[in-house]
Amino acid sequence: MRAWVLHGVHDLRHETVGEPVLGADEVAVQVRAAGICGSDIPRIYQTGTYSFPLIPGHEFSGIVTETGAAVDGALTGQRVGVFPLIPCHSCATCRKKQYEMCRHYSYLGSRRDGGFAGYVAVPADNLIKLPEHVSFEEAAMMEPMAVAVHAMRRIAVRPADTVVVCGLGTIGLLLVMFLKEAGIQDILAIGNKEFQRQAVLKMGIQASSYHDAKEQDLERWLLEHTNGNGADVFFECVGKNETLAQALDYTAPVGKVMLVGNPYSDMCLAKEVYWKILRKQLTVLGTWNSSFTHDPGDDWHYVLERLADRRIVPAELITHRLPMEMLEQGLHIMRDKTEDHCKIMGVQ
Repeated sequence: MRAWVLHGVHDLRHETVGEPVLGADEVAVQVRAAGICGSDIPRIYQTGTYSFPLIPGHEFSGIVTETGAAVDGALTGQRVGVFPLIPCHSCATCRKKQYEMCRHYSYLGSRRDGGFAGYVAVPADNLIKLPEHVSFEEAAMMEPMAVAVHAMRRIAVRPADTVVVCGLGTIGLLLVMFLKEAGIQDILAIGNKEFQRQAVLKMGIQASSYHDAKEQDLERWLLEHTNGNGADVFFECVGKNETLAQALDYTAPVGKVMLVGNPYSDMCLAKEVYWKILRKQLTVLGTWNSSFTHDPGDDWHYVLERLADRRIVPAELITHRLPMEMLEQGLHIMRDKTEDHCKIMGVQ
């Protein structure tokens, strides 16, 4: 099969490799769509990964073409989405079914071969079956959608809350989408690109409820839109010291801050910023990954239910569709920021 193979930092090659050999509890998934995640860029071009060679890609979907000896052969031909985190099933968090916090996990696309390929070996337990009317592209977006949902559900947003989403990358935009679907009316969005503004307007956010972060009047704008109180809930989706300080500054007393953005560098709080957590009695939470337990109430089934009912339409956020053999072009767009983009998708 053809695959994008990472041999070292900045050494990604499109080449012919052998198809994956299945373990007893695994299936072969023929990849039909694979999204590029922001985390793929440093993995490929800056920091590398856990071992080489490795096939990146953890946001993907496809069709089961073969099953291992211990897997029900009836899965063959099934359209599936894939939860990329492979838990150990034996550590303390796994025993609580908190698989996203497994202490000894593996991961498709970063610790073992992933979806930038023709076929992937996937544990059968990591599959979620797709209804026929959920497209492969939508299913390949289930991983970032579930990440957004996990953050939203952990913070327990109430319908009457004034909510700020700061940072409108893929996760931030998906958060706005799911908050709207959940019936949250008062959403304030902070981005820095015109296409982000257009995206949230299309979701039903009023033009006055969008703020361009490049402008200097954020404090005045936010206080005007919250009657001087600040946000009840503030989603920090950037991961920089500046936006973390803003989140703590512009959240109302007894409000909640959800830290979503992966940090760009060390995160440091000045004394006067730290004081605000104490004096305003803020709740500050972190979020990581998403829940996938095969229970109807987990994050992935929450997402799938809304996809199946067409209550959310994530395909609107796909800005580029590329044949898999041209996927490197999408990686360069994200790395070099040469074009506006949200989700870049490889299809085959």
